[in-house]
Amino acid sequence: MNISLDQLSTFGREVFRQAGLNQANATIATDALVAADSWGIHTHGLKNLGGYVKRLNAGGINPLGQPRVTAEGPAWARVDGDASLGMIGSTFAMQQAIRKATASGIGFAGLCNSCHFGAAGCYASLAADEGMIGIAMCNDTPTVTVPGARGPVLGSNPIAYAVPAGEQLVLLDIATSTVAGGKVFSAAALGESIPEGWIVDEQGRPATDPSTFPGKSTLTPMAAHKGYGLALLVEILSGVLTGAAVAGGVLSYAYEDPSKPTNHGASFVAIQIEALMSRTEFDKRMQSLINEIKNAPKVTGVQHILIPGEREQKCKSKALEEGVNLPDDVWAKLIEVSEFSGIDLPVD
Repeated sequence: MNISLDQLSTFGREVFRQAGLNQANATIATDALVAADSWGIHTHGLKNLGGYVKRLNAGGINPLGQPRVTAEGPAWARVDGDASLGMIGSTFAMQQAIRKATASGIGFAGLCNSCHFGAAGCYASLAADEGMIGIAMCNDTPTVTVPGARGPVLGSNPIAYAVPAGEQLVLLDIATSTVAGGKVFSAAALGESIPEGWIVDEQGRPATDPSTFPGKSTLTPMAAHKGYGLALLVEILSGVLTGAAVAGGVLSYAYEDPSKPTNHGASFVAIQIEALMSRTEFDKRMQSLINEIKNAPKVTGVQHILIPGEREQKCKSKALEEGVNLPDDVWAKLIEVSEFSGIDLPVD
């Protein structure tokens, strides 16, 4: 189904408003989800709207929640998300990191009492929009095993960075698992098998049936011990350091009791480029780096080497002009939300 970004935004805002959010917070939350859809990352877009609304209606997410700074210094802040939507607390926290970076050159904000926040790149990009380098990460309920373990130990703990480079945006948004859990869910919904290496069964053996996840299988860490180590760093910065829940203490926003706050944690970094060098020099150096990568010798059949974020920016440009083609499983989820909320999908 093809739908314009404006139509998607209108639907998301109206559903969130009906669930008790004020207009400003409904817009913040919807903007983050629609941004993911515009990039083609539908696993982290409005597909998840129904899960958020279920938790809002049950009380596990506070529809009136207002994030606040609980402690701060010249270059750092601790933020309590007030059990609000993860998109709201995370946007607020990144704004604090940006504020600190404006004053001190670099800013860090740690967020506790939050929830699943969608695509990490949405928040890293907020810093890039201000001409800064942005980094964002979040812990999550355990769905990923680690070398030597049977069963889930850590979350998929995503991390993203965004770097402005003249007219370009270098953007990487990855789970520290081999793939994000949303891709496994999508395959199950579409009746597809998945490649060996994405998940392992209860005995730690490779599995390819996505319907077994997460009950009887777990995700694998990307690059084995390397992904495990990176996921652990995200857990420390987002969970341990912020005062949020850690590892098994983080509740699933989709599967746990919807009346209970999940207490996800997240952390955000903003770096002011001009504190270290002129913008002109930085842009020149970035362009030189990009050119060197793109001009590297290419294997047979490859015409272009992509910079991280290039595909997403092309998807967004196309979506702004032509609308976004939603996969069948995403459209089915939006129909479900429309039916139980009574909010019509604004399509012709």
